[in-house]
Amino acid sequence: MCCLVISLWLNHSPIAWAEPASELFEAHCAGCHPNGANIIRRGKNLKQKALNRHGYTSADKIESIIAHGKGLMSAYGEQLSDDQIHALANYVLEQAAINWKPST
Repeated sequence: MCCLVISLWLNHSPIAWAEPASELFEAHCAGCHPNGANIIRRGKNLKQKALNRHGYTSADKIESIIAHGKGLMSAYGEQLSDDQIHALANYVLEQAAINWKPST
């Protein structure tokens, strides 16, 4: 009985379970940025060199473009929470640092 009560409480709890940044990226970004590339404009990819060239060297700057968009990049500020945007920005920086190589 105890397990049933805990299970019901967890399923109806207001606690929001965080979605991993990699899953957020796949759901919202990978359509245009598979493996850090850019299928719309090749030079505007998410590789380290391009991020540096365009001034996206910090999570704050990447968070801003995710939230507000720019040019052909859509804004996601109304679709994603601040925490999700922050997680995505850090994920992009982490992946760029390892050249978007899949983990083994």
